[in-house]
Amino acid sequence: MTPAQWFDLANPLALLGWLLLGVGFVLAPGRARSVLLLIAGRVLPLVLCVGYVSALVAFWGTAPGGGFGSLEAVAALFRSPGVLLAGWVHYLAFDLFIGRWIVDDASARAPMRASVWRRAIWLPVLALTFLYGPAGLLAWFALRRLAGPAPAGLAARGA
Repeated sequence: MTPAQWFDLANPLALLGWLLLGVGFVLAPGRARSVLLLIAGRVLPLVLCVGYVSALVAFWGTAPGGGFGSLEAVAALFRSPGVLLAGWVHYLAFDLFIGRWIVDDASARAPMRASVWRRAIWLPVLALTFLYGPAGLLAWFALRRLAGPAPAGLAARGA
């Protein structure tokens, strides 16, 4: 399988995860919500992790001069399509997992009994995390700070 074929599998899988995450968080009731969030935020990131490790194994050594010691060495790594694929799948897996963490944290702050609109206001943060990873996480922490202190039980856990 070529790196392009792996890419063509990984991208829709991650997109499916993000869609299920948003639907599960905002619209799905009870058990359906739990199942959607499990698939979106645990199962699919783990599948992507398997793809990442598989790509690392399959394409290890295909980037002459590549490494982590300098920006130039990292650039050399990503000149290999297989290593570039592994890097991309790394982003997909971690960003989706962080999206699930944001949903869990938001759920603790705005329980499911809250209105759909109250939960939907967090969707832009999920979209930002999907598109720009760390920028979405930074936005989440900023918004959490602006929203005020966490409920007592949540604060006791250090969230």
